[in-house]
Amino acid sequence: MPHLFSLSQPDVLLKMRQATIRAWLYVTGFLASRVSQVTLSATQADSPYLLGLGIADITGPVVETNMMGYANLPQIDTGLHMRQRSRAYIIAETSNVTNRVVFINADIAFGDTGIRRSIISSLAELFPGVYDDRNVAIVGTHQHAGVGGYTENFLPQITSWGYVSETAEAIVQGTVLAVQRAHANLAPGSLGLGNVTIADANENRSPSAYLANPPEERAQYDSDRDTTLTLLRFVDANGARMGFLSFFPVHGTSLYENNTLISSDNKGMAAHLYESLVEPNVMPGNNTFVRDLYNVANAGDTSPNTLDAFCESPGKPWDGKPCDFNSSTCGGTAKDCHGRGPGFRISDFESNRIIAQLQVDGARSLMGSSNLTPVTGAVRSVHTYLNMSFYSFALPNGTTVQTCPPALGYSFAGGTTDGPGAFDFVQGDNSSRPQNPLWEAFKGFVTPLPDADQIACHLPKPILLNTGYAHIPYDWSPSTVDIQMLRVGNFVMLIIPGEMTTMAGRRIREAVRARLIADEMIGEDACVVIAGPGNTYGHYVTTIEEYGVQRYEGASTIFGPYTLDAYIDKYTGLVSYLADNATTGAEPPSDPAPPDLTLNPKSSRVCCFFHDFVPLTLPSALFQLPVILDSPAFGHGFGDVLIDVPAGSVFKAGQTVWAQFVGANPRNNLRLEGTFLSVEQFIDGKWRAVRSDSHPSTIYRWSRVFLGISNVNVSWTIESGTPSGTYRLVYFGDSKVGRDISSFSGVSSSFSVS
Repeated sequence: MPHLFSLSQPDVLLKMRQATIRAWLYVTGFLASRVSQVTLSATQADSPYLLGLGIADITGPVVETNMMGYANLPQIDTGLHMRQRSRAYIIAETSNVTNRVVFINADIAFGDTGIRRSIISSLAELFPGVYDDRNVAIVGTHQHAGVGGYTENFLPQITSWGYVSETAEAIVQGTVLAVQRAHANLAPGSLGLGNVTIADANENRSPSAYLANPPEERAQYDSDRDTTLTLLRFVDANGARMGFLSFFPVHGTSLYENNTLISSDNKGMAAHLYESLVEPNVMPGNNTFVRDLYNVANAGDTSPNTLDAFCESPGKPWDGKPCDFNSSTCGGTAKDCHGRGPGFRISDFESNRIIAQLQVDGARSLMGSSNLTPVTGAVRSVHTYLNMSFYSFALPNGTTVQTCPPALGYSFAGGTTDGPGAFDFVQGDNSSRPQNPLWEAFKGFVTPLPDADQIACHLPKPILLNTGYAHIPYDWSPSTVDIQMLRVGNFVMLIIPGEMTTMAGRRIREAVRARLIADEMIGEDACVVIAGPGNTYGHYVTTIEEYGVQRYEGASTIFGPYTLDAYIDKYTGLVSYLADNATTGAEPPSDPAPPDLTLNPKSSRVCCFFHDFVPLTLPSALFQLPVILDSPAFGHGFGDVLIDVPAGSVFKAGQTVWAQFVGANPRNNLRLEGTFLSVEQFIDGKWRAVRSDSHPSTIYRWSRVFLGISNVNVSWTIESGTPSGTYRLVYFGDSKVGRDISSFSGVSSSFSVS
C-alpha cells in the first residue's frame, strides 16, 4: 500500500498531513471494518487464518529531546539516522473472524500503559467491538536510540525533563495507522513455525548472577543465554511469503549513550535490512510485500556487545584489561567498564549492522525453508490487570509469599556494561555491604525513606529509590501491570510487562507450556515465546537466585524477590482462557486499571529560541514550550546552501558526500510518513528520490547557531553497488515565523558517482 506522503510531496504542511491522515484513518476504518462482517468463500475458507500486516512511522522530535534508554541527561538528540516505526500483525480465524489478535512491535524502548490506552481508545473508535484490551498487545524492541518522554510514570521522565506529548502523539498516531493498514490488508493465509540457532549475536552481561541459579537447572542448557531465533512465517493463500514475526533475545544497546542521532538500533536495522532485501527499490516504510519484526524476547541480561567488557581507563594500570567479573568495575568504579560490539574498532554503527545482519541471516534461512511446522488451531487472547504491590500467592511448595511496592536498589545506579553508572555505585551491591553514608542521607530527599516492612520485603536489596511510595508530582513507578497472553493454535505469546533475564524467561516459558499440555489444550508441539517489554514497563524480572546477587537486573526488579514467581502464578492461572472452548469475550478477575496520568501537567522540557541560556535546574512545574521562532542568518533565506558539494565532483562507494543548509527547527513538523532529506538521481531527464532519511547511509544533523538561527547538515555515505550517475542532496524543512509554519527546501549542486 503506497503511503499518503511520498518523497515527491515534501512540502505539505504539518496540519494538512495530520488532517489527511486522520480523515484517511476514519474513512478506511469504516470500510475496512467490514472485513469482520463478510462471509468467506469456500476457497478462502481453506486457509486457516486471515492475516494482515502494516507498518507506519512513529518518529517523534529528532532534536532538543532526551533520548530514551540510558537515562543520560546529556544525551539530547541532534538529528536522525533512521526513523522509528511500528509494525502491526493481525491474525484472525477464518471460521470466526471475531476471534483475532493484534501484535504490535514498535521501535521504542518498551510498551507503556498510557501509550497503549490511547492506541486502544483510537482503535475502539475506528473499529467498534473489534479491538480492545483483551486482544491488542504493544511491545517495544527495547532500542536505546529513540526519542524519550513518552512514558506515563515519572521516573523515566526525569531525564527527558517531563512528558513530551510530541513523542507520545507520534507513537500513537503511527501505531494506529500501522494497525489500520494491517486491517485493510486482511486476507486468507497460513502460518509456519521454525527455529534456528544464531551464534555470536548476544552475550550474557551478568554472568556472575546467572551462576547463582541451581547447577542442575543450568545443566539443562548449553549456554548462559538463549541463542535460538523463533520465527512465525506469514504466507498468503497463493503461497507467497508475506512477512514474519521473530523472537531473539538481545538488548537494543548496540548504539551507546554517546550517540545523539535518533535510530532504531539492531532490531530496527535488522527489519530494514530484510525489508530492503526483499524490496530493494522501495523506500523504507513504503513496503507493500514483506514487513518483518524482530522481538527482543528474554533479553534482560543479554547484550549485543559480544567481545566482552573492558576497562577504558587511559593512564591507569587496569586500562585495556577485562572488567571485574562480579561487579563489572575498573579500579573499583563502574564508569570505565564498557562492553565491546563486534565492530567496535570501526564504529558502534558497524557493530549495530553486524548484530542486525546475524539476525537477518537466521530469519532468511527459515523464510526459505520448506520444513516449517504448520500452525493450526484457535485464536484466543486473555488480559487482566494485576496490582503487584502486595500480590499474595502460594508457591508450589505451599508457602505463601507476596510481592512488594516498587523500589530500586543501589546497583540500579551502577548501570551495566552497556551503559555504566557513575560515582561509586557498583553492581552486586546487596545488603551484606555497608552503604555510602552520603547516599543513605541523600536518598530521603529524592523519594520517601522505606519503612521496616518495605525494607524486609525487598531483602537482600538495599533500597536506593523507594519509588512505590513516591507520588510527587505523580506516580514514579507503576504498581499495576498488564498481564496478557495471545494464542494462535500451538503458538502462544506471553506479553511480559518488563525485561526478563535468560533463566527467568526459561522458567515462565516452561511453566506455561507445561500447563497448556497438562490441560490438554495443546500437544507436545506447543511453542511458548516471551514478548516484552510490553504494555507496561515494570522494569526487570530475575530469578530469586539472581535477585540475591543484586547486579543491575536484580536491583531493577522493582516488585521484590518473588516477582518472577508471581508472574508464573498469574500467567499459568489464566491458561484456561486460551482454551478452544473458552467463551468469546470472557474476562478473568482483574484489579482496577491504573489511573490515567496523562491528565496531569508534567513537562519541564524547554525547547525554544532561548534554549542555550536556560539552566538545567528548572522546576518540574514548568510547561513544555513550543518552538518560538526560526530565523535565517543575515543575508540568507531558509534552505540556502552554506557549504555546497564541490561543483563537478566525483565520488565512489565508501565515500561520504555532504552539504550544509540554512535550517529551521525540525520540531515544527515531524514529517511523519515523509523525510527531512533525499538523495536524488537524474534519470531519464528527471530527478528521482533514491534515498531518504530512513536509509542508514544518510544522516540528518541539526544544530542551533544562535537564538532562532540553525544549520542542517545532510550527508550520504555511498553504498557499494550504487549505480553510476548524477546525484544531488535535498533538504526539506519547515520554518516558524510568528504563528505560521511554512515548508521550504534546499538543493545542493549535482555530483557524480562512478
